[in-house]
Amino acid sequence: MTDEIDIPTDPRAAADALATHLTATADRPVPPATNRWLGEAEAVAHDATSDDLDTQTRQKRVRQVATLLESADKTDDTVADRHIEAAIQCCRVVLANE
Repeated sequence: MTDEIDIPTDPRAAADALATHLTATADRPVPPATNRWLGEAEAVAHDATSDDLDTQTRQKRVRQVATLLESADKTDDTVADRHIEAAIQCCRVVLANE
């Protein structure tokens, strides 16, 4: 992963990137309690990428992801932390268009 992470400005692309960043945390060595929060956030984020969702439902799912990420403890893994920060930024892009 490079030092710079590009965050999409298009809400639909940001929702896709959100799911991708959370998937990337699954293989990282994070504490089990934190991993549970991240796993749930990942599942909801993947749901938010469904093509058959309307904008309002997608934003609701992304709000759920943002809440789950706020509840997660520190990972003690810099790569996971970078993906989580990118995921949070993706949430902001999607939710800014509410």
